Amino acid sequence: MTTERIVRMVAGIFVMVSLALGYWVHHGWFCFTAFVGLNLFQSSFTGFCPLEIILKKSGVPSAGAGCGCSK
Repeated sequence: MTTERIVRMVAGIFVMVSLALGYWVHHGWFCFTAFVGLNLFQSSFTGFCPLEIILKKSGVPSAGAGCGCSK
């Protein structure tokens, strides 16, 4: 898997879990959902994503790194 796919997967999991927690546990968890959305929004403009930086330092290849993925 590439960093881009992992970032999308983790963001989707965070959104789904925080929505469930907000519905069944406490409505304050919806703030976490908003935080994830804001982070995705700002990263589309700035290109800054903390998880992507961590994944690259861990050695996970990006989509353009010759991993055999067609782009």
